[in-house]
Amino acid sequence: MRRRLFYCDHHPIPLPAGHKFPIEKYAMLRAMLAADGVYDLEPAPFALAEEIALAHDPEYVAAVLNGTIDPRVMRRIGFPWSEHLVRRTLASVGGTLAAARDAIARGVGGNLAGGTHHAFRKEGSGFCVFNDLAVAILTLRRDGLAARAAVIDLDVHQGDGTAAIFEEDDAVLTLSVHGENNFPFRKQRSRIDLGLPDGTRDDEYLAQVREVLPKVIEFTPDVIFYQSGVDALAGDRLGRLALTHEGLKERDRTVMEAAKLHGIPLVITLGGGYGDPIERTVQAHANTFRQAAALYPQMESSR
Repeated sequence: MRRRLFYCDHHPIPLPAGHKFPIEKYAMLRAMLAADGVYDLEPAPFALAEEIALAHDPEYVAAVLNGTIDPRVMRRIGFPWSEHLVRRTLASVGGTLAAARDAIARGVGGNLAGGTHHAFRKEGSGFCVFNDLAVAILTLRRDGLAARAAVIDLDVHQGDGTAAIFEEDDAVLTLSVHGENNFPFRKQRSRIDLGLPDGTRDDEYLAQVREVLPKVIEFTPDVIFYQSGVDALAGDRLGRLALTHEGLKERDRTVMEAAKLHGIPLVITLGGGYGDPIERTVQAHANTFRQAAALYPQMESSR
C-alpha cells in the first residue's frame, strides 16, 4: 500500500504584508515532497465541529466557526479571522485526524500541517486556533481505536496548550523538549518537560532526547503523536537553539526508530519553523518525512 501524506496549503490564509507566519512554507514543502515521488499527497478532509469539541469548549468552537470570536482572542492567536482561516484550520485538524487513522491502520501517518500545540481548551494562542493533537487523541479514544496516547513534542516552543488540556488525564503522556527561555514565557506542566538553554547544539540535544524516550515507551501508549517542529534549527528567527540539519535528521530517526521497534503507531505532524531564508526550514521539514519513508518502506496494516 502506497505511503500518503495529507496537506491543506490549498486553503490559503490572507495575511497582511510583513506577517511573520511563514505561510508559504507549506506549499513549498508539498512541492518538494511531490518531486521526491515517494508519497501520495492527498488534500486533508475537514474535521467536524463535534470532533473539535472533544478537546475544546463548544462555545469557543462555535465562535471561531461562525466568526463571532472576540477580536482579543484572535490577536492572541496572531491571525485575522476570515472564512479562509476557518477552512484552513478545519483542514489542518482534519489532516491530523486522517493521519492518526492511517497510523492505527498502517503503522505510520503524516500531516503536512498541524502540530498546533499552543491552543488551549477555551482559546488559541501562538498561531494555533485548535489543538489538532488533542482533537485526534480524543477522537481515537472516542472511537475505541487508542485508549492511551503519548505526545512527543520537539518544537523549540513548549507545547503548553497540549500540556494544559491533558494535565489531569492519566491516559495521555505529554513530553516537551523545548527552549527554556523561549515562548511561551509562562510554561504549563507537561508530564515530562525538558527546558534547554539557548545555543544548545546537536550532541547535547540528542543526548537529552535519547535519555527521555524510554519513559515514553514505558508508558505503553497505543499511539504516539510526534510534533516535529524544526525551529530548533540554528538561525531560526523564533528559535534560540543551534541544531544542524544533520542533528534534526538524527532526532527524527531516533523518535521513529523507537516507535517502530516497539510496534507503536506513529502520527507525524508539522510544527514551527521560521528560517530565513525559508528554504532552510522547508528542507528540514522535508527531511522529517524522508526519514519516515526510509524507515517505513511500506505502510502495511499494523493491527
